[in-house]
Amino acid sequence: MSRPRLRAGLTPLRTSRDFRLLYASRTVIALGTQATEVALLVQAKQLTGSTVAVGLLGAVELVPLVVFGLYGGVLADRFDRRRLILVCEGALGCCAALLTLNALAAKPLVWPLYVVTGLMMAAAALQRPSLDATIPRVVPTDQLTAAAALLSMSQNVSFLAGTTLGGALAAGPGPEYVYGLDTVCFVVSFGFLWLVRPLPAPGARHQPEVGLRSIVAGFAYARGRQDLLGSYLADLAAMTLAYPNALFPFVAADLHAPWAVGLMFAAPSAGALAITVVSGWMGRVRRHGLAIAVSAAVWGLLITAFGLAPDIAVALGCLVLAGAADMVSGIFRATLWNQTIPDRLRGRMAGLELLSYGVGPSAGQIRGGAVASVTSARFSLASGGLLCAGAVGLVCLLLPGFTRYRAQPGGAAGERDDGAQPGREP
Repeated sequence: MSRPRLRAGLTPLRTSRDFRLLYASRTVIALGTQATEVALLVQAKQLTGSTVAVGLLGAVELVPLVVFGLYGGVLADRFDRRRLILVCEGALGCCAALLTLNALAAKPLVWPLYVVTGLMMAAAALQRPSLDATIPRVVPTDQLTAAAALLSMSQNVSFLAGTTLGGALAAGPGPEYVYGLDTVCFVVSFGFLWLVRPLPAPGARHQPEVGLRSIVAGFAYARGRQDLLGSYLADLAAMTLAYPNALFPFVAADLHAPWAVGLMFAAPSAGALAITVVSGWMGRVRRHGLAIAVSAAVWGLLITAFGLAPDIAVALGCLVLAGAADMVSGIFRATLWNQTIPDRLRGRMAGLELLSYGVGPSAGQIRGGAVASVTSARFSLASGGLLCAGAVGLVCLLLPGFTRYRAQPGGAAGERDDGAQPGREP
């Protein structure tokens, strides 16, 4: 028997011109966007000196994420996805330019940081469903797992590089250099996206409206599929119950290692990057639902171990492994969705996906902080991780079709035990 391949599969990059263009675009944009996120926090602190003012930058993103994420999914199923992506990319580039101009002013203003941050989240949320729904159109079904791993690898490299670069430039020469870099990144990305072939939405003829009824139809489809619903709920449980980021400074202080806070933020991305480098074996896994459930439960248990860690080395090791587990879950979620959701519904399903991983961390930070305020940071992490593992187990019991889902050889849509056929509306 041949050994499973460990190295990342590069076939999608070799065989699909449009995937190469999208991959290049997303890599460039992730670098600039991550650097800008850090620069916004640094500049808000410089201008206000208030922790509340800095925290509000995250708060102003939540409503645009929910509203425009759902509506972006509807638009992705109704109009040419390439055109929507280009329009939103142009809007994001203009927002980055506005931040640059504000930072270059003799006395930079605070309010544009919040307004532009909200606008950028609105444009990004409108764009993301079209981007996600595009991948199955440009990559063959049997290469979707490899494509998801490659995109995840790119995002994690850009996260690590962007965080480092954004922090160094914002604290040194100034945030205007970061925003200027981000503007250039959007211009370069727009050029890549312009070369992508048109991607008309096949659902246009079947969807005369772009309003609430279309969104409701998307929810109804998701509710009728146990494998799909299970993947959403498992991820939501992992993020809501075991999202650790808000408690990193407190755990670092408790371990007498305040210098390690930055390493804690970077550790999960390092683990995620490492697992994508050796992701070749994932293409041979057919039980995608089971893989998602196990990975989400392992994430929770590793967060529990992080909360109970006796020293900083063990704590960082737990976070690295947790990041790897979360990435495995993410890759198989993307594979399951892209292989089984019909093209005319992929935009709306991508909008729901955006909510599951966008709202989850925010809710997780609220839960973690609230529990820690009446107990301790360590107890909040340990209990949240155990609750996450238990919640994932409950999802598996209530939705047996989730863990029983099996993809057919060659990446074709697989068998489900909930009475519906993949790729067909119930």
